Order: sequence, then C-alpha cells, then structure tokens
Amino acid sequence: MIDKEKLLPGVRFDEFGKANAVVWAPELDEVALLLVESEKQLPLKKGQLGYWSVQTEELKAGDIYQFVVNDKPLPDPASIWQPQGVHGPSAAYDLRNFQWTDKNLPQIALKDYIIYELHTGTFTEEGTFAAMESKLDYLVELGINAIEIMPVSQFAGARNWGYDGVLPYCVQDSYGGPEALQHLVNACHEKGLAVILDVVYNHIGPEGNVLPQYGPYFTDKYNTPWGDAINFDDAWCDGVREYFIENVLMWFRDFHIDALRMDAVHAIKDMSPVHILQEMKIRVDELAEQSGKSHYLIVEMDLNDTRFISPVSKGGYGMDGQWVDEFHHALRVSSGQQRSGYYSDFEPITSLAKSYKDAYVYDGAFSEHRKRKFGVKADGHPGEQFVVFSQNHDHVGNRMLGERTSQLVSFEMQKLLAGAVFLSPYLPMLFMGEEYSESNPFMYFVSHTDPELAEAVRKGRKREFAAFHIEGEAPDPMGIETFNSSKLQWTLLAQEPHQTMFQFYKKLIGLRKSQPALNNMDRNAIEVESNADNKTLTIRRWSAEQQIVAILNFSKSVREIWLPEQNSGWKKLIASSDSEWNGLGNVTDPPADRLVMLPPESFAIFTNS
Repeated sequence: MIDKEKLLPGVRFDEFGKANAVVWAPELDEVALLLVESEKQLPLKKGQLGYWSVQTEELKAGDIYQFVVNDKPLPDPASIWQPQGVHGPSAAYDLRNFQWTDKNLPQIALKDYIIYELHTGTFTEEGTFAAMESKLDYLVELGINAIEIMPVSQFAGARNWGYDGVLPYCVQDSYGGPEALQHLVNACHEKGLAVILDVVYNHIGPEGNVLPQYGPYFTDKYNTPWGDAINFDDAWCDGVREYFIENVLMWFRDFHIDALRMDAVHAIKDMSPVHILQEMKIRVDELAEQSGKSHYLIVEMDLNDTRFISPVSKGGYGMDGQWVDEFHHALRVSSGQQRSGYYSDFEPITSLAKSYKDAYVYDGAFSEHRKRKFGVKADGHPGEQFVVFSQNHDHVGNRMLGERTSQLVSFEMQKLLAGAVFLSPYLPMLFMGEEYSESNPFMYFVSHTDPELAEAVRKGRKREFAAFHIEGEAPDPMGIETFNSSKLQWTLLAQEPHQTMFQFYKKLIGLRKSQPALNNMDRNAIEVESNADNKTLTIRRWSAEQQIVAILNFSKSVREIWLPEQNSGWKKLIASSDSEWNGLGNVTDPPADRLVMLPPESFAIFTNS
C-alpha cells in the first residue's frame, strides 16, 4: 500500500525543514520544480500511479516556485498561496508554522449551530479576513455561533463570489492568503464561533485553470453546466479523487475549519461503487479519530435524496447535513412574492406547512415544473441535518438587480420571515446584513482579466435574464461599482428601523437558544395546522420541559386565531407586531377563551412555562 503521507499534493515541509514537492501527472514524461529566484530547475522522479516527487532543502517557506510541464512554467495545482494571483508563480507556505491557541477550546455541536453566511469581499469595506475579525464581537453580540464563509479558493482578479476558483488548495490573495485565514479561524474559536467554509468540488473556474495541463482531471463522459465534469470515475480517476479528498482533509486538519458546505453536489458525476462523497466521509471520520475533533460535511443539493445524508453504514454517503432550498421557496411564495420558474411548484402556506413537518416539500409527489415525480421521504432524519433560511447568496444574487428581501417585502414581513426560520426544527441560517435589514443589493460580480471571458460573462447574464422576460439592463458583473454597491453599509446600524431589526433578531436568536421547545431537533415533536384561505399557520412544538405555540399571519389583514387548549394557560414570549419592534399593534397574553387578534404580516410565540 502506498504511504498517503508521501502523496500529499503540492509542497509540504517536514520536521527538518525539508520541502517535499509532489505532483500527480500520470501521462507526462517529465516534471521539474523551478526555483524562480535562482532560475534553477530540480527534476522530479516519477513513482507509482502517476505521482512525481522531489525532496529538497533549497526551497524554503516563502520562496517563489513553479512546476515546469512541457517546457512551460505553471502554478502548483495544489498551491496554497498565490501572492501574484492565478497567473503568477506559487509561494511555498508551511502550514505547520501557525501558532494555534484553540486546541483545548470546546467545539459547538452541529445541532446548536446558528449560522451566518457571509462573503469576505463585501462583508466589510476592506474585504479581507483581517477586517472580518473586527466584526466578530458584533456577531457574538447578535447571538451567532457559526459563520459560513463563501468560497475562498484562488480565483482570477480580486472580486468574485468564489465559485470561479481554480486552485482548490489556495487561499485567495486579495483576502489575505492562508496565514490570515488561519488567524481568522483561530480568532473565531477563541470567541466561541464555529467556522464553516464553502467549497466547490463540482467544477473548476474558467480563468487560470491549469489542472488539465497536469493530467486527466476532467472527463467528457458527462456534461455539466460548466463543461466537462471533474473526473471522479473515468480512467486515471484515483489521482483526482485523492486530490479532492486531501483538500477536504487539509481544511479540517491544517486550517481547523469546523465544517464544509459543499456546493451543488448534485452536479458531481460519479458512478463508482464508492461515491466520492462517501469516500470523503470515510476519510474525514478517520481524521476525526486522530484529531479528537468533530468535522462536519454539509451539502447543497436539490435532489431531495436522503442517500446523501444517510449513514455510510446504511449505504448512504454519510453527509452530516444539507441545505433545504424548498423551505425557502415555500416561505418566499407564502410571503406573497412572485411564483415564477421553479417557485411555481410551491403553494403558499400549504407547502410551507409541509416543509415544517417533512423537510422536503416534494418527497415523491409529481412536480409540475420538472414534469415528473420527485424526491423521497426524509423520515428518520433529525432536524439538525437540514439548514433553512429566508434568503442566501444565491436567491439574492441571482436576481438581476440582486435585491435583498428588505427591498421586496415590508418591514413587518421581514420580521415574519425571520420568525418562520427560527420556529423550524432545523438549523437556522442568516445571510449577512439581513439582521439589520441591509438595503444594498448583493449582485453577481467577477473580475476576470481575460477580456474575451469577461465579455462572454456579460453576454451570458443578459441572455439569462432575457429568458425570464425581465425588463431592464443587468448590472455589469465586471464593473467595480457592481461590487462596491454590494458591500454592507455598517453605518445603517445606528439608524432606524435598522437598529430595531437588529435588536429583534438578537431577541429571536436568544429565544431559539433559551427555549427548550425551540431548540429541540426532534422532528416528531411538532404539529402544524395551516389555513391557506386566511394565510395563517399554527405551529406547536414541545420538549420534555416545555410546550410552545406560534401563530403566523402572512395576510394583510388582522386574523382571529384560537390557541390550543392548555391547562396552565399561554404566556407570550414575543410578538413581532409589538410596539417594541415598531409593529402594527401589541399582542397581549391571551384571555381564557384563547382567542388572539393577530395583526397583518406578523407572528407571535406563546409558552406554557
């Protein structure tokens, strides 16, 4: 058996300071390590299964290097640091040098995550990891205990959502590079924040992709929206699989990341007996045994297929959790927003009630949008395996103008949407800025340096929105103004109604954490009654210690709602319409007859304890 320690891709340093350079290039005749400053080339020796390697004392941490392939110097395909961008040389980085202080700090269990999704470049004015650190106390005050960082793997230029990354091991130079990310993660852990990193294993970006010049990283066996699929099951796939598996392990082992959010895994094509996700999970579990830490894998996928989140022991892929877009879709149409495209499959109120109870709205029913039966039941899977939200980067940024929910619905409805998320028996996630009703858009932006590619992206966005018959001009994704206008406006926090919204979210998060019935992840401990005509929902949740009942009014009228019978009576925990939250009218503790007059676009939560 080949020693995996010797196959770690890229440049790694041993305890004696020697550099081990490893490249997987099974079909090449020669590979050399180029020491850029001295212009010296060191030939690599070809070993088993297409791995080339050399050990040297001549390459030190911080030195600039490249690999020479077919007489052409290229970045390291497993580069950790590209100080001159995707087209420049790689810089040797010793992952062991960072002085971690989080070794003995407790980890947050997945079931307790309150997630905050953010984009490094637009979260702060500076758009760096260091600047993000300055906002960690703010997130702690809000009640967040897990941040989810959109992809940071190296992409072309300085502005990108992150899904155009071309070097999966490399940390974006404009954000601060690998040491700054390690520093951020360490700082998060010291403040009690878990870190989720968004990673992309379904495609590689279009500019600066050098992988095909090294080996068969892609296959034409399958088509994807981005071209040829990553080669997880065709000839020479073993080296490709190891490359991505080791990338997963690196984030956990060397950057102390707590969880990975894996982008659009339904677009990963693999017919192997052991699916690549399953093998990743097996290897992550091996690492967890060594590290004594929990390492979570959370996937984005739209297949409503529990095979992804079922244990490996039961034939599943073993993923710890998944995003549930269908909850978002049902919530969106319940709020009165347009039912077009895939939203047309969702009924206001009734689809939302089903998602509260069953996670998936489509679990075997016929989907008119897809023109086929879709999904399976998610019975037996606990609530902590599902992440829900009222907005995220996709559902904001993929609108032509990038309007946030704050620009699409009323202040009252924004509070109701927040309440709907935190009332679920699932993991709640916020998108940066929603907690204070950020008004700036979050638009699609890139900074390709290839003029032809940049123009192709512009034309592609125009075609995309023309297909939806959307009038108006799409913002230029290459424009610096598109990027700058997508940044958070932190000055809004000192103004109204933004400060009230912030305090409202803070209260809501506090209730989620403190009320046993609200943080109970047992999906059997919930009852949902819907009234589509009145546009109302009554949700009852319970734990061994407590019962709560929540009433939600998505209509624009006052609704009379009867609370369930309760021996000890109901006491109000929160009502979004109260004057404290700049609402339309106070809700009092219900009288003996249990009748509540609930103002429009609002919710109220009551408890028996």
